[in-house]
Amino acid sequence: MENVKIGIIGGSGLYQMPELENVREQEVETPFGKPSDAFIIGELEGVSVAFLPRHGRGHKILPTELPFRANIYAMKLLGIEYILSVSAVGSLQEQYAPMDFFIPDQFFDRTRARAEESTFFGEGIVGHIPFGHPVCNELGDILEEACGLVEELTVHKGGTYICMEGPAFSTKAESNVYRSWGMDVIGMTNLQEAKLAREAEIAYATLALVTDYDCWHEDHDSVTVEMVIGYLTKNVRNAQLVLKEAVKLVDAKETPNQFDGATRSAIFTQPQDWNPETAKKLEAIIGKYAASKAAE
Repeated sequence: MENVKIGIIGGSGLYQMPELENVREQEVETPFGKPSDAFIIGELEGVSVAFLPRHGRGHKILPTELPFRANIYAMKLLGIEYILSVSAVGSLQEQYAPMDFFIPDQFFDRTRARAEESTFFGEGIVGHIPFGHPVCNELGDILEEACGLVEELTVHKGGTYICMEGPAFSTKAESNVYRSWGMDVIGMTNLQEAKLAREAEIAYATLALVTDYDCWHEDHDSVTVEMVIGYLTKNVRNAQLVLKEAVKLVDAKETPNQFDGATRSAIFTQPQDWNPETAKKLEAIIGKYAASKAAE
């Protein structure tokens, strides 16, 4: 199996970038089923990167249907230490305009049907991962720096991404409540990715592409699906350029992944009490802690 340090989750335009060389596919089987699609692996200026189409090629998987655990576990099996997640979002504040980039440092969960896909733990092994700071600030800084290297790009760093269930968008009442809570952007996918990445000890950060103002905005009714897709299409090339710079910066950084080892203290169940089947499923994440925790 390939061994890659940097993973990117996003749409098809990201792995079709002209700078990507030596492209090949890698199917990955996990104890949690198949990921959204085969991984696209290639080199960006000599740096190996693994791309995963979040919704599958052809955009065939609803946010609620996404195999979040399989996606993140597969990245763990590939040796990935850093995930850059790219996704479209709606703006809940006037200052975040369509075509802007937004790098959140907080998430707020409004999903309802994803409990099973929100953690690797359960079925005989209890773990409670610290999640007060849900993204890797170092990766966030790298994304901001990379955005600064792309001309005529507006980027905002810091703020809250509220994750809704979908697939329908918000009502106007909901949108106004989220604004009153101080939420900044809204999407349907990144919260579960961030939680699972933390449990898997993978650093995670989001590059959010603002496609429209949510329905609170007075101009919302004039926004069409075609307009949103147009904004997203225009911003794909900018995202490609940002990722090219970000990948180089991640590869060159001298500090190690700050979340390596984070899961050890999160495991409450002692190894002698682990459900053997669950322990086998989670081998890539917790197997290395069995001996040291048993000795406590």
